[in-house]
Amino acid sequence: MKDGRTHRTVRAVASAAILCLGTVPSFAQQTDFTPPADFTPIVAELSSSVIGILARRPADMQPGMPEGDRFNRPSPFGGMPGREAPQREIAAGGSGFMISEDGHIVTNNHVVEGASDIQILLADGTTRGGELVGTDPATDIAVLQVSNTEGIGIAPWGDSDEMQPGAWTIAIGSPFGLGGTVTVGVLSATSRVIGAGPYDAFLQTDASINSGNSGGPLFNTSGEVIGVNTAIFSPGGGNIGIGFAVPSSIAEDVVQQLIETGVVARGFIGVSLQAVDETLARALGLDGPEGVIVTSVEPGMPADNAGIEEGDVILSIDGEAAESPRGISLAVAGTEPGTELPVTVFRDGGRIEIMLTPAERDTVRTASAADTERMESGQMGLAVSPLPELVRRNLGLSQGVGIMVQRVEPDSPASEAGLMQGDVILRAGDEAVDSAESLSDAWNAAGQTERPLLLQVNRNGNTRFVAVER
Repeated sequence: MKDGRTHRTVRAVASAAILCLGTVPSFAQQTDFTPPADFTPIVAELSSSVIGILARRPADMQPGMPEGDRFNRPSPFGGMPGREAPQREIAAGGSGFMISEDGHIVTNNHVVEGASDIQILLADGTTRGGELVGTDPATDIAVLQVSNTEGIGIAPWGDSDEMQPGAWTIAIGSPFGLGGTVTVGVLSATSRVIGAGPYDAFLQTDASINSGNSGGPLFNTSGEVIGVNTAIFSPGGGNIGIGFAVPSSIAEDVVQQLIETGVVARGFIGVSLQAVDETLARALGLDGPEGVIVTSVEPGMPADNAGIEEGDVILSIDGEAAESPRGISLAVAGTEPGTELPVTVFRDGGRIEIMLTPAERDTVRTASAADTERMESGQMGLAVSPLPELVRRNLGLSQGVGIMVQRVEPDSPASEAGLMQGDVILRAGDEAVDSAESLSDAWNAAGQTERPLLLQVNRNGNTRFVAVER
């Protein structure tokens, strides 16, 4: 089973070891080796599908991981030459590519996160307004839509699973605001886990990727998008030939769900998992290290309901061998909620078969449908989700505290109060918040007092209070 977000920079110091080989590989000695063909036809055909993105957001809203995380995105601000942002706003530059005649454009979530205005920049220097369709912070993918598609081409999706290290890759984007920039390199690795999120399975390329390339496409030599350029490894803040892209095998499905519903539905079973090593295998009575062991089961969650227990070793799921905890997480997340999955577990020296039905991760809209007298829409205007474990650890939050804002409806009470996508709501009134329901309860309770609802919010590692007026 396979281990399946402007760009982030890894603040780390890299070390390298140089190996001197005594012989030249036989492949290099072949006299009939043909060098790669010119990439001009591909670039000429596909460049029109790649656009620049200018996103304006409040000056205090800079997207990025919490301070102290090993991933920090280099600042994209000021990346568009000759453009000045208002004093209380900052302009961020990025890239994107159109995928449909309906004007849907793919980019990174961190390029447009918290943006109050999004402009599409064309090669001829003209701009068009872009509307946000939906975002998925977990994979750093966002979808925009432009109504006027004249002059913009369409980039077809390709199959990233077919790509092998050593294959040519082509990146087109707007690094530092220089639209239409083409860089070429080879695919360095696949399924890279870099600690950026729960669904890491990046393509690694040495095609030059810089600030402003984020959200742009990574093409194969057939002119198909096999990745969305997202991050780089950079000890000094610049390109050193190690870039990462969200593979099309993940991005395409995320994009389709965002277009259809505005959110991404992921399967969830409610377990914590650990890899099985040689020592654990012997202690458990396994013939060798295989599968993943269940370290905890959340009560009332799908795994608990199916009969999975702590100490069970998951050997396979849906017919595929369970090779790592991340592999299990990706398989479950990629399963449509409500779909039955056959699971083989090792328990008490024997193998048993269990039918497991993942549920949807709790991404719901908080609402007060009964309170239509005070607010016409009957809603606070938020879509929230459980707090990702990585974010919880980075913020030092205990279990039962915090939910993440996934979307803020325009002209809603939440929008008027200044809440933004990516905010972590910690408390509502006098109570800690751990679910959409608890936030909704606090919103309804505030309606009885005719007072604004006071929220304690963490934004980019800093805590503030926000009052939401009904």
